[in-house]
Amino acid sequence: MKKENHHILLAEDTIDFGNILKQYLEMSGYKVSWAKDGLEALEIFKKEVFTICVLDVMMPKMDGFSLAEKIIEINPEIPFVFLTARALKEDKIKGLKLGADDYIVKPFDADELILRIQNIIKRATFLSDTSINKEETFPIGNYTFNSERLTLIYEGVKQQLTEKEAELIHFLFQHKNQLLKREDILKAVWKNDDYFSGRSMDVFISRLRKYFKEDSAISIESYRGIGLEFKLS
Repeated sequence: MKKENHHILLAEDTIDFGNILKQYLEMSGYKVSWAKDGLEALEIFKKEVFTICVLDVMMPKMDGFSLAEKIIEINPEIPFVFLTARALKEDKIKGLKLGADDYIVKPFDADELILRIQNIIKRATFLSDTSINKEETFPIGNYTFNSERLTLIYEGVKQQLTEKEAELIHFLFQHKNQLLKREDILKAVWKNDDYFSGRSMDVFISRLRKYFKEDSAISIESYRGIGLEFKLS
């Protein structure tokens, strides 16, 4: 897909900074819709189709975290990036728990934002073209996993998955009962092994443990300083 077909929702309340980002993104070939507060951004998102959202955390009327929660309710698969002037660990963890694809602390170079957006879009496009999205249903213990419909079913109860959750399940199941290094999982599923991706993976692993808790034959074991093992007996 060409850049001009990618539509970015930019939510940034600082006029000068928002205007610069919008121009820079457009110069890089993207279509951009710019909102000056969270409520305006939400209304725009409801009316148009976007490839990715770039959301400032501190905004009037609705902050970036609250906006992301509303956006996820509408489209749980939309990638999004948080921009913030605060380098607080608590903010990063909150963003990760919401499923953020990246978290950038101001001030930053506009080229860095462009590169991160390109990588996220490339990853999302790659996932849409891989076998994980083809019809594939198979049992995992007492569960039934459907990689196209992104579902995990246990005794008739369906858990709807995100693409990232489904890809992680698929990868772990392919390597079941093997000790996997963290960096190998990160490179396979997140396409990099930086700190941010590592924390994101920890959040996703916690989710999967909850999803598979009904079957005692399934466990995800952590080995400190080494990696993980998806155990299936």
